[in-house]
Amino acid sequence: MLLEWITFQSLMMVAGGQLFARGWAPASNLLLSGSKGLQRYITFSDSVSAGAETAMKECRQRFQWDRWNCPEGSLALFNEPLPTREMSFVHAISSAGVMYSLTRNCSLGQFENCGCDESKRGGKAGGKDWQWGGCSDNIKFGERISKVFVDGMERGEDALALMNLHNNDIGRKAVRQTLTRRCKCHGVSGSCSIQTCWDQLGPFGIIGEALRKRYETAVMVDYVSGSLSHSDEETQDAQADIEDDLVFLQPSPNYCHVNTTVGTTGTLGRECLRGRGAEVSPWEARSCKRLCTSCGLGVKRSKVVVSSSCNCKFHWCCEVQCETCTREVTKLTCARKSETRARL
Repeated sequence: MLLEWITFQSLMMVAGGQLFARGWAPASNLLLSGSKGLQRYITFSDSVSAGAETAMKECRQRFQWDRWNCPEGSLALFNEPLPTREMSFVHAISSAGVMYSLTRNCSLGQFENCGCDESKRGGKAGGKDWQWGGCSDNIKFGERISKVFVDGMERGEDALALMNLHNNDIGRKAVRQTLTRRCKCHGVSGSCSIQTCWDQLGPFGIIGEALRKRYETAVMVDYVSGSLSHSDEETQDAQADIEDDLVFLQPSPNYCHVNTTVGTTGTLGRECLRGRGAEVSPWEARSCKRLCTSCGLGVKRSKVVVSSSCNCKFHWCCEVQCETCTREVTKLTCARKSETRARL
């Protein structure tokens, strides 16, 4: 019983103790039964945790200059469900992160009885002038186990559960869509008479970018007769219309001010940017207006000293030595108007 309790605690710690706080049905069943399969799933918990962390890091990067910036504890949305488009993104990116991590770790041989996709090995013909070889990422394994962990949290068939399951699947679709074929040429004098190819996942940033775009076009849905459908009654074939979209049930708050009920931290004290050439995107360049002035705040300017490596030189062999340079920069933050002298 002590071992089972420790095991349960380990599962609850996955993803900062938040991802599974609503209850993980498969884990509970295994614990109660004392199944030998328990250790099999515990083996994956570190990978699941790493996937969730990767997802939240990507989330914060994608929303760095937005009012809602995927703050620390965003996975708590699983605990206090607010069915907004932000929750839809958190579910999708988390599902994608868990699947991505499990897939890569499986292909790297970090799990027992799991490795490269065996259906794409051993010189099997793939197409004209190429054959399967190398180590294709085992995406089927990653998808199957990620469903056990993430989808297993949804134990009902209400509107929220259907929304979460739908968005979880959108995240997994985004992972599958990064799978690309890599090939290596073989032949005399580089003739490339035959190629050996394998399927490999792309960088996780591609997934984050794709899901951010889906966040922008997310669809508000209604729960009707046990299923989700487009809230626009004029939309034809509403069911099929949302198949590839993130969906949500409720409009978002404006995120300007602190609201502990819905978990918003507000924009007071947030850093913002102004246009500074090609390195700053138009979205970033408008961040002071979006985060500060549109939320009834002013923009405070302050001088800060930043340090960075500079004058780096390569020394034989094999070391790079750098100096530390400092420079003074102007930092812009959202502040109460009484604390600012100038406005944008």
